[in-house]
Amino acid sequence: MEAQQEGRLEAALGKAAQGDQVGFAEIVREHQGMVFSIAYHFLRNSSLAEELAQEVFLHLYQNLSSIQSPAHLKYWLRRVAVHRCIDQSRRQKFRQEVALEEIPEPAIASSSADLMLSERLQKTVASLPERQRMIVILRYQEELGPAEIAEVLKMPVNTVKSTLNRSLAELRKKLARSFGEMKYAIF
Repeated sequence: MEAQQEGRLEAALGKAAQGDQVGFAEIVREHQGMVFSIAYHFLRNSSLAEELAQEVFLHLYQNLSSIQSPAHLKYWLRRVAVHRCIDQSRRQKFRQEVALEEIPEPAIASSSADLMLSERLQKTVASLPERQRMIVILRYQEELGPAEIAEVLKMPVNTVKSTLNRSLAELRKKLARSFGEMKYAIF
């Protein structure tokens, strides 16, 4: 199955490089979820994530001739998405905003403790510095290994590992502090 998909992407890449819009559309369709996911989990704003994804694919369209293979394409898209996210964050000194349309309808949650933990975890991850946040997102959201993260971010594997360890320790500390404060606020 993967070999078939690889062949299909190889053909689409070749067509797209020659200006074929259908080939390019297939590439976008195949990778848009990954690019949007990286942007959304870093920026925590779907509108900005959509705009950023469009910018990434526009940049890809302009640079198709430099893409050598489907594996290189995936690497290239991740790398450009990561850098665009960091640029966006720096450009606006980004603060999380949630559009009214994005707020879910009130519903009875079967496990409110899990929902609270999930929201708290997302906010805590969002409070990490840019590089730490991106490493955590690439590791746990995109499920990349330390070597793959190192390749995307152009940094040594040991730096990725130590940054990830420091980030997780910081997250644990912040979550423990946060839940400690909540415990006293509730009682």
